[in-house]
Amino acid sequence: MGYIKIRFSENFNQIGSKFGKTIQDLFRLINPTFVLSERNWEPQMDIYETPHEIIVLVEIAGIDEENLELEINSKAMKIYGRRNEIPRAENSTYRLAEIRYGSFERILFFPSPIDMDNVNASYLDGLLQVRLSKLRAGNSYKIPISSG
Repeated sequence: MGYIKIRFSENFNQIGSKFGKTIQDLFRLINPTFVLSERNWEPQMDIYETPHEIIVLVEIAGIDEENLELEINSKAMKIYGRRNEIPRAENSTYRLAEIRYGSFERILFFPSPIDMDNVNASYLDGLLQVRLSKLRAGNSYKIPISSG
């Protein structure tokens, strides 16, 4: 059984330039075999919450666990890694190229703060599931107000 690397961090680096991705997507429309040396993509995600936790599902089929990392702080999660391209058959020509290969990165901001001591991640059938317990709301105190 492999382990998913989870790092806890105070801040995240900015996501790379969207301009390079837009140019790449434009050329991929013209010719699906157009390849830049480094192609970035973003996996699809679902996020939902219960009264006590936030659950994140990430669709990352074909990613080996050793090429997958999570970085988490109390407000956000960054998932990144790499999907290696499967060698195509000799003497073949692409007619359609929609599967994204190369590096990927996605940052998700949580709707409420999480308890970083209670984070679980599992990867099965191409879906990464991350379960994050919410921080409990602090106790409220009634403060007497004095006159004058």
